[in-house]
Amino acid sequence: MSTATSAVNGNVSSATARAAATAAATAEATGPQPVTMAKALNTAMADAMHADKSVLVFGEDVGMLGGVFRITDGLTKMFGEQRCFDTPLAESGIVGMAVGMAMNSMRPVIEMQFDAFAYPAFEQIVSHVAKMHNRTKGALKLPMVIRVPYAGGIGGVEHHCDSSESYYAHTAGLKVFAPATVADAYRMLREAIDSDDPVMFMEPKKLYWSKDMVDLEALRDQHASNTAAGTSTEGRAAVARPGTDATLIAYGPSVPTALAAAAAAAEEGRSLEVIDVRSIVPFDDETICASVRKTGRAVVIAEAHGFASVSSEIVARVQERCFHHLAAPIRRVTGFDVPYPAPKLEHYYLPGVDRILDAVDDLQWED
Repeated sequence: MSTATSAVNGNVSSATARAAATAAATAEATGPQPVTMAKALNTAMADAMHADKSVLVFGEDVGMLGGVFRITDGLTKMFGEQRCFDTPLAESGIVGMAVGMAMNSMRPVIEMQFDAFAYPAFEQIVSHVAKMHNRTKGALKLPMVIRVPYAGGIGGVEHHCDSSESYYAHTAGLKVFAPATVADAYRMLREAIDSDDPVMFMEPKKLYWSKDMVDLEALRDQHASNTAAGTSTEGRAAVARPGTDATLIAYGPSVPTALAAAAAAAEEGRSLEVIDVRSIVPFDDETICASVRKTGRAVVIAEAHGFASVSSEIVARVQERCFHHLAAPIRRVTGFDVPYPAPKLEHYYLPGVDRILDAVDDLQWED
């Protein structure tokens, strides 16, 4: 094997990696198939690594093990140990190394393993990842993705479940994505890896094994088309369910709960529109406010604590822009302002359908 080809994919030649990626794509049945979010994320990384040799993946146990949640399964075998590899248990070092790589024309995709495990790296993220572009007056870009499995729903013990998105959303210089569907997991991770700005990619861990009917080949084609046209879904919310009576605004793990609440409300004759925020930073005021102006009522749903949170920001933005269209104060359904609870108490803490419907009932309806 020549030195040139070895350098492309670690200890696997570029031809071997290309053949493996092509074989994996060919092996997938054509048309929409049941696909998990885990599979969509894995495929997005594999496709990005195949398309761009500067993309590499690393973190704790992401190599031969494939990560705690097996999201990186098979990447080391496909691309070699120089492009998907394990690191020491040192989150600050992982992020710091990624910063150096990104400063030198590479596109690292790193995994924090669990949401609360990222806190030892918080100084690196806030002081360097978020500020390097500004500090160098635009001379240096940091095209890197920090993947964070976050939020609850898996019965994890302390330090293994938390909702940390507000910390990153508050930090200027970071993009913050939170997909809720299988298709968006693929679409948004590809766009995050392509971005020249650092992205905090918040992955709702309880949705890893959720399934949707998805055509992966169509998503690949769509990504190629968007790339060629210079367009993307970045910063755009989606109407997950149309409605007329009130708007439920959610992101990440709360979107399926909001949809379940809307379905339950429909049985009682109430039409609720569900907005999937998708991109927390940048934020899509236009789509969200258009919905609230139409319905006149809104409930914001999130698993994170309510105080000084992303949900607080959403309420403020909607109130400022839609005040004269509101028929009632905006309500919130969030996690309680307490440390994340023990697994047996988790179901009390997480927003549920009943709590959402109670908030909807409190929107000053006139019967």
